[in-house]
Amino acid sequence: MPLTVLIVDDEPGIRLAVTDYLEAVGYTVISAATGQQAWQLVQQYRPHLLVTDIRMPQMDGYELVKLVRQQPAFRLLPVIYLTECSQTQERIRGYKLGCDAYLAKPFNLEELAVVIRSLLDRVQIVQTEIQAVSQATPSRESVDTAFVNALNLTQREQQVLLLLTEGLSNAQIGEQLHLSPRTVEKYVSKLLQKTETSNRAEIVRFAMEHHLLGAIDDDH
Repeated sequence: MPLTVLIVDDEPGIRLAVTDYLEAVGYTVISAATGQQAWQLVQQYRPHLLVTDIRMPQMDGYELVKLVRQQPAFRLLPVIYLTECSQTQERIRGYKLGCDAYLAKPFNLEELAVVIRSLLDRVQIVQTEIQAVSQATPSRESVDTAFVNALNLTQREQQVLLLLTEGLSNAQIGEQLHLSPRTVEKYVSKLLQKTETSNRAEIVRFAMEHHLLGAIDDDH
């Protein structure tokens, strides 16, 4: 079954060009001209990936992604911004809200397709492993409490790790723990170092492979 990609842009030419290209390489594509239309389509079709412009009438891309990330079902939904916004602060705002990649307009359709494929592959791996772990029912003996202790995770690092596995963005973790996104990023960096991983998805996979979540839950 083809994977579904939602394209959101108020420029008809961009929607048409992206739709034609992605359908030609095997995706099912749905599109919207505004953030409000897109939010309705997200709930109706539950797409596998979202590609959205930032500057749009009624509801811009920032508001759309913020709304999407507030829903547990869509916390792992990959998001790509197609935008003319080139300022660093604009990009930082997008990453804090939980976007996965930026492509500046004008963009290359082949590059967009490669980024989409990479993000979808990553998410499918994580979701498969989450499902496998959730189906397993490890005994308390299989929860590697000793391994948690060996990693020397602080209580705050353990809290951040738990929220990472729920798919929360840095901003959302900060809201729950009453920390700034910058402080959360420091804790994430520490977790990357201690687990010897290179990104958030690998941290989640590492935690599940070593049954860290059960050990952390037992401690809190």
